[in-house]
Amino acid sequence: MQISRAGIELVKRHEGLRLESYICPAGRWTIGYGHTSTAQRGQKITQERADELLRLDLMTAEAAVNSTGLNLEQHQFDALVSLVFNIGADAFNKSTLLRRLKDGAPAQLIRDQWRRWVMAGGKRMSGLVK
Repeated sequence: MQISRAGIELVKRHEGLRLESYICPAGRWTIGYGHTSTAQRGQKITQERADELLRLDLMTAEAAVNSTGLNLEQHQFDALVSLVFNIGADAFNKSTLLRRLKDGAPAQLIRDQWRRWVMAGGKRMSGLVK
């Protein structure tokens, strides 16, 4: 599966766009729509490059979600890709949320796990809450 246009727009809306690098609340250099892997101090990019970096980051997140073997509806896939984009594939693969999804846990247990992923750098982040 691939993230839908609506899923991409959700990520863009909640991440916001910054064309100059900055340090995010988790203490990492960040640029564009939350891109961290190649961001560095003093970096500037164009809107087009920000879109390209987002697409590359989302492809990585899509691969992580696709590798789970879960049978997902589009909106569920989009939500998980957004989560992986924010927390990384390693954290997702080790998460109780993924374990609960694979075990077919009741919806309430899954919702409880979603609510745990709202912190970055020890601070509750409104973007992750959304």
